[in-house]
This record gives sequence, structure tokens and C-alpha cells, in this order.
Amino acid sequence: MKIELKYMNPGDNADSDELSKVVLARFGLMPRKKDAKAGFHRLLLELYEKRKIANNEKKPESAVMTVEEMGAVSGIKRQTMYDYLRRWTSLQILKKTTLVNQGVVITGYELNGINLENAFRKAEAIIQEHVYKSIDIVKELQNEIKKEKLRKKEEDPDKISQD
Repeated sequence: MKIELKYMNPGDNADSDELSKVVLARFGLMPRKKDAKAGFHRLLLELYEKRKIANNEKKPESAVMTVEEMGAVSGIKRQTMYDYLRRWTSLQILKKTTLVNQGVVITGYELNGINLENAFRKAEAIIQEHVYKSIDIVKELQNEIKKEKLRKKEEDPDKISQD
């Protein structure tokens, strides 16, 4: 998983479109190509609305969107949407779901939580775990550097350490 977090803040009096763009950028979910036209902020808002409706009506199938629907809302093709879905699912903001509705099997994706905050809390946990693991690797690197210097010193005691 490649995590690319962006530093971005909303402007004064930001509306839901701008706030959703900021959230997606800060979590690394915006398209990475400069000329990309994917409207993921619209997708995020649509997923949230579908989740609210599903919760209110007690119909979980209402929260599920197919990849084709997600691509249409985002303004991109289905295959391109599959490429972007990896990031959303690896951060666990979306989850793949298969439901049966009136005898028809629906396979798609839904927000991985009862609301936006809940879904992004899961992403927060994944990013924090990544940072903690990175700090462990930094500690290991630091110890390894010290060990290598000690070994060099033992091999050539006349050499003066520059530390």
C-alpha cells in the first residue's frame, strides 16, 4: 500500500464539496495525475447519503454501490474506478459487499462504517499503525548503525570515530 497524504486545509465558509475534497486529499485518495478528472468528492458524498438512507430505512442493500455506479458518479470508467478502489479498500474506508435483494445478487462497495467519521477512523488506525511500524524501523536502523560502528572500531582500534 502506498500512502500519500497531502497537506490541505479548507477555506473559510467551505461547503460540503470543498470539505470532501480536503478530506480525500489529506487521506491520499484524490487522483494523483494532474489532468485526472475523477470527482471522488461526489462519490464520497453519495456513499454517505446512501449509508444514511440504508440506516434510516433498515435496508442495508441501499448503501451498496456497484463499481459501474461509482465510476458514473465520479465521472470515470469502470476499469479506472477499480484501480482507485484499491486505495479506498486498503485504508478500509470502503468494504466490498455482496447482498441478495429480491432474488438478485448485488456485489459492490459501501462505506465501512455507520457514517463518514466511523469509516475514516478505520483509515486513521491503519495510518497510525503504519507510522508506528515506521518508527520501529527507525529505532532498528539507529541500533544497527551503532552496532556497525562498534564492529568497525573492534576491527580497527586505531581508527578514531567521527561521532
